[in-house]
Amino acid sequence: MHRFRRKISHQLRHLAGDRGGNFALTTALLLVPLVAAAGGAIDYVDASLERTRLQDTLDAAILSAVSKPDPASQRDEAERFLANAVSSDTDLQSALIVTANPDGSLTGILASKVDTRFLSVVGIKSMDIKVRSTAIAVKAEQFSDTCIRVLGNQPTAVLINTGANVKSKKCAVEVASTQNPAFTMNSGATIATADFCVAGTNYLKNGGTLSNLKTGCNISPDPYAGKIPEPAVSATCTSSGVRNEPVVELAPGVHCGTTFHGTPVITFKPGLHIIKGRMILNTGTTVIAEGVTFYFPDTDSEIRANGGLSFTASAPTKGVYKGILMFEKTSDPANNARKQQYIFNGSLGENLSGVIYLPNRDVVYNSKTNQESKISLVVNTIIMNSSQWQIEPYEGIGGTSEIKAVRLVN
Repeated sequence: MHRFRRKISHQLRHLAGDRGGNFALTTALLLVPLVAAAGGAIDYVDASLERTRLQDTLDAAILSAVSKPDPASQRDEAERFLANAVSSDTDLQSALIVTANPDGSLTGILASKVDTRFLSVVGIKSMDIKVRSTAIAVKAEQFSDTCIRVLGNQPTAVLINTGANVKSKKCAVEVASTQNPAFTMNSGATIATADFCVAGTNYLKNGGTLSNLKTGCNISPDPYAGKIPEPAVSATCTSSGVRNEPVVELAPGVHCGTTFHGTPVITFKPGLHIIKGRMILNTGTTVIAEGVTFYFPDTDSEIRANGGLSFTASAPTKGVYKGILMFEKTSDPANNARKQQYIFNGSLGENLSGVIYLPNRDVVYNSKTNQESKISLVVNTIIMNSSQWQIEPYEGIGGTSEIKAVRLVN
């Protein structure tokens, strides 16, 4: 081994002492890979640092963009973040890909280049960099606390008569009327809700107890206008005419001017029930409608009770009409102009759960609740008579979504 080392050392000294052209050529040939090897390491460090910088910037851009409401504004926000982070010759339209994912997350992919300082001697002018980031917004649904919305802008849009008793811990009542008076309350009535908010400032109060009255309010817009799909109404009737059976089961479909005699127990099977014309129920009738949506194709259509009845109904929990208990046609201006009365007569006990969307109806409420009804009621006007009404907000239909937090997804 010692002899081998001496031999190598001798050869190296000989090479070092050589002043011929072969040495110069050899040195030149060796210099290129040496520079590429040593300088390439520096170029790779530069690329790694640039990758880290771009990754941090893209993370921030996507975290900010995911909170925007639509794909266009999400991309705009991401580009805004990145505009000063990339070189001026980078075209973000092609270099940046922003994709909305099915789970609500947002993914950004950014492609860039880093010019090399040393590897260019071996023909590598730049190094490609690609970074990827995915973020998701954690949302909390905010349900409206408004249980009763009265849309009509007319005098006494709300009339509270003697004997009316409405109790709620969370419900708000919103009255859009700015007329004089916007509402009238008579003695012997109690309205104890979380808010009683009136757009106007003039009202007539002849006594009674009204909690949490606010006037001059900014009334929230109708949350259901144009958002509930209206079904086609078949010419074929599922039920019609006079029914005398003590127990009746009604399948989903079109009910055409059906009248029930006696005091039957009527069960509406789950699904969409279109009430065409007037459905008449006698005093003492019991109605059970679980997972049901009632649709009225015009303002002449209604469920009318000739006296007190027991009425238990809940909206579907899934499907097209999820959360909708009752609604009416609103796409026809002529129909909308014909406001009609609708009477709730569940004075033997009522339990409702769902959205009741009747903006073309002047509702008269004579009911009492055996237990808490959870509703969102939208009407043109309302008269509250001798009603015992326990209500709370209905939360079975999607509310507005508020972003609680944003986070990166691995």
